Amino acid sequence: MEFEKIRAIICEGFNIDEEEVEIETHLEDLNFDSLDMVEIVMDIEDEFGVEVPDEAVEKFLTIGDIVRFLENC
Repeated sequence: MEFEKIRAIICEGFNIDEEEVEIETHLEDLNFDSLDMVEIVMDIEDEFGVEVPDEAVEKFLTIGDIVRFLENC
């Protein structure tokens, strides 16, 4: 469930095809810079009603890392 919502946030917000976003997709492969990550984190916080600390964001290397973080909230 979280994966589909995260994929939607990324695909809609950055005009990326769904086929390019899988659970093990590396964020650097999507060419996200630090401002993009801020936008993604803000969207995730709004969508899931959580606060994502900076320390957690620094550990986000793949889409799966984000999913695992949300599953543990």
